[in-house]
Amino acid sequence: MNDAKSHWFPAKRYGWGWGPPVTWQGWVVLVGWIAILAVVSPWLAPRSMPLFIVFEIVMVAVLLTICFLKGERPRWRWGRD
Repeated sequence: MNDAKSHWFPAKRYGWGWGPPVTWQGWVVLVGWIAILAVVSPWLAPRSMPLFIVFEIVMVAVLLTICFLKGERPRWRWGRD
């Protein structure tokens, strides 16, 4: 199995983290994540700011977890590799 093809999120060329998705699964995750934020955030923010903050933290944690599981190993890159 080609490990590079199994990554949904490639590592960024410069810096630390991931770039845009390279598979349809990655795009579904990213678009779905943004859609959930776009629908829930405007509804939740005026009602309860503490709950809104917890929601945002949980959403970021979910996306980071998916990136760690389905993306390349994150490390600092200088663009040479």
